[in-house]
Amino acid sequence: MLGTLKFAVVLLALIPLDGMAVEVFDSFPNEIRASDRYVIYSYGLIVEGSDPTPVHPTRGIYDFPAIKQALFMNGDFNLIAPQRPKNTEIRSYVATLESWVRRLVAAGVKPSRITLVGFSRGGQLTAYASGRLVDLELNTAIMGACSNGDIDRDPPLTLSGNFMSIYDAKDSVLSCEKIATRSRLTSFEEIAISTGKGHAAFFRPLPEWVDPLKQWIQKTNR
Repeated sequence: MLGTLKFAVVLLALIPLDGMAVEVFDSFPNEIRASDRYVIYSYGLIVEGSDPTPVHPTRGIYDFPAIKQALFMNGDFNLIAPQRPKNTEIRSYVATLESWVRRLVAAGVKPSRITLVGFSRGGQLTAYASGRLVDLELNTAIMGACSNGDIDRDPPLTLSGNFMSIYDAKDSVLSCEKIATRSRLTSFEEIAISTGKGHAAFFRPLPEWVDPLKQWIQKTNR
């Protein structure tokens, strides 16, 4: 009886006092809590399909589950990170991302408590969606997606709110400086990491990019 009581006390200690807890969502959540913080993560092209851990012939495994866990752990935000179908149409998915953000806002979530994060193809999708949401001044983080300082779009892409760019110094896609220069941002932070892995640095949850990203989310998503 005493052992059961101790177990019950431990369980109660793990439950937040308000009865709510943040979660990882594989699809857009059915219930939206206006007081919560939300991060939407979009991954690289290789993960489109049904395999969450695909293997690139030269870059190795893309560990989507491990990345989700690393981003979510101790972050105090809900992480929305669904796996896109293979050959996802860009315009359609950008519209989906935009609709998710507007549904969060319509449910009472402050735009400042919403962050869009994307790597490579996911970074392009994130940037395009954020560009359609400039009226909200969201938080946007892009990793390994800018070429010659930009992401191609006509008319040129502009963002608002807080913007972060992370790239590996050995990659072929680097700074997002041109986007930041022409955008009306609240803040811009860019970090060049040096893992020696290039694009593959973002295939796994390396602390070189996960730690500064989560610190930035903690600082800007409020």
